[in-house]
Amino acid sequence: MKTLGYLGPAGTHSEAAALYLNGLLPEKCELVPLPNIYAAIQAVEKGKVDTCLVPVENSIEGSINITLDTLASTDSLKVVRELIWGVHNHLMGRDASQTVTKILSHAQPLAQCREYLRKNYPNAELDAVVSTAAAAEQVAESPVDSGWAAICTERAGLMNGLVPLAHNIEDHDNNSTRFYQLARNDYEAELPQDKTLIICQIDGKDAGRLCEVLLEMAKRDVNMTRIESRPARTGLGEYIFFFDVDVPDKGENLAEAIRAIEKKSIWLRNPGRFPVISAPNKLD
Repeated sequence: MKTLGYLGPAGTHSEAAALYLNGLLPEKCELVPLPNIYAAIQAVEKGKVDTCLVPVENSIEGSINITLDTLASTDSLKVVRELIWGVHNHLMGRDASQTVTKILSHAQPLAQCREYLRKNYPNAELDAVVSTAAAAEQVAESPVDSGWAAICTERAGLMNGLVPLAHNIEDHDNNSTRFYQLARNDYEAELPQDKTLIICQIDGKDAGRLCEVLLEMAKRDVNMTRIESRPARTGLGEYIFFFDVDVPDKGENLAEAIRAIEKKSIWLRNPGRFPVISAPNKLD
């Protein structure tokens, strides 16, 4: 049986997304919880798991930098699927009547619920921990009268004996996270090709170079849906660019655009063409 790594432990949003994706796969995988995003990606590179599912962007808080930075630093991985996952955050505690004095969660859900927390718990201490599941575990281990609560999945709360204090507390109803399923380059799968990712470093000192790169796509009717930049760590003002691109009906147009962009880049990586799966937003 193949293995699919995810950001653990059980009860995280990543586990919920992995369970959903696993239900769609023609060959079911054993799910393997891993301690952090970097460990999940490393497990794929080292052959400890066949694939991993890692978050790449949240609709409220933006890009997951560790995922982008790791993808930029390796040429041994490819994206095999993208999953768009609706995120719902729940406030869970030891007792429904408790006065909440401290709220624990991963940094991302804390940010996704910032306005709700400001309005409803302005005096509560906010504590960022390694995952939403870890937050639920810590609250479950706290004294009943501690006033601690966790922002987590409902599954994580119930697994740890917590009760709901409030449901769906994210600041925006359309809160969602994009995940990449990553595999090694030798991973074989016949899949639809909806989208591709282009990663490149261009010379920022060359005036108009980014514009030239964008024109290589535009003049070939290649639709770019997203652009992101990250520091190249080679010098101040030097950046790596990430382009999300729709795969056009004429595949040769995309191939030509990539070749042209590579000529204008210091280096370029194109880690696969992959399908995009959108989960129903009602799922938790």
